[in-house]
Amino acid sequence: MASNVFAGTIPALMTPCKADRTPDFDALVAKGKELIAAGMSAVVYCGSMGDWPLLTDEQRMEGTARLTKAGIPVIVGTGAQNTQRAAALAAHASEVGAKGLMVIPRVLSRGPSASAQAAHFGAILQAANGLPAVIYNSPYYGFETRAELFFKLRESYPNLIGFKEFGGAKSLTYAAENITGQSDDITLMVGVDTQVFHGFVNCGASGAITGIGNVLPKPVLHLVALCEQAATGDVAARAKALELDSALAVLSSFDEGPDLVLFYKYLMVLEGSAEYELHFNASDSLSTGQKHFARTQLALFNRWYADWAKG
Repeated sequence: MASNVFAGTIPALMTPCKADRTPDFDALVAKGKELIAAGMSAVVYCGSMGDWPLLTDEQRMEGTARLTKAGIPVIVGTGAQNTQRAAALAAHASEVGAKGLMVIPRVLSRGPSASAQAAHFGAILQAANGLPAVIYNSPYYGFETRAELFFKLRESYPNLIGFKEFGGAKSLTYAAENITGQSDDITLMVGVDTQVFHGFVNCGASGAITGIGNVLPKPVLHLVALCEQAATGDVAARAKALELDSALAVLSSFDEGPDLVLFYKYLMVLEGSAEYELHFNASDSLSTGQKHFARTQLALFNRWYADWAKG
């Protein structure tokens, strides 16, 4: 493996905000430290979970710099309105000591164009100055990175060492068969909480970027450990991993929808992290029904896990 920063369990940090709805970087750093202390291998900052479309580039850079200064291994998301801004975020990440990049496709302008995406990815990887990077593949960005483009980029940018797959089981299988399975030095990362078992056990993933892991770090670390064991053929670990994955399924499914940040911030508050009470847009809120559903499911899982883990 070219780098271990993309291995293990990696929460996609959410950005807390203060009463004036500006980022609370002290709370961000504190949460990053807490999750690393819990056993997470690194954190992602300013992927979708970090509310990157709602922050200025300067705010995103400050969050990255604060996390790295605190000694937290950080993988930085490069989502931006244009290639120049994405490249500037990549260059800044390299300058301040981030450990990796999550390279997000070009959005809004010429998104479906393979040639436009190739130029976009290349500019980010060039600006990264050798910083290890993974392509973030997601149907929500409207572009599917296929094997031909991935390997063409690797010819010029050896710092492209992996693939983060946010699609479903079919997309993970494609990545394993056609991209990461081509070489032992290419990392596959599971990018959606509902596919952890499939990604590790069936597709050879070595890392998981998680949303629900912010809320429930211990159970998610437990799940990944069981999946790693199951991937070796361990029968007991496989059975336990499937049980835990099934119990987490509803909470994990919030990762797949447009309200993922609202759901996970709400669950964080329920678990004692009051700094996630507010959102950057005052009008952003779960409905009463959504809150009831999330609250009920969290309580159900916590009761089940408390008993199940004893066994």
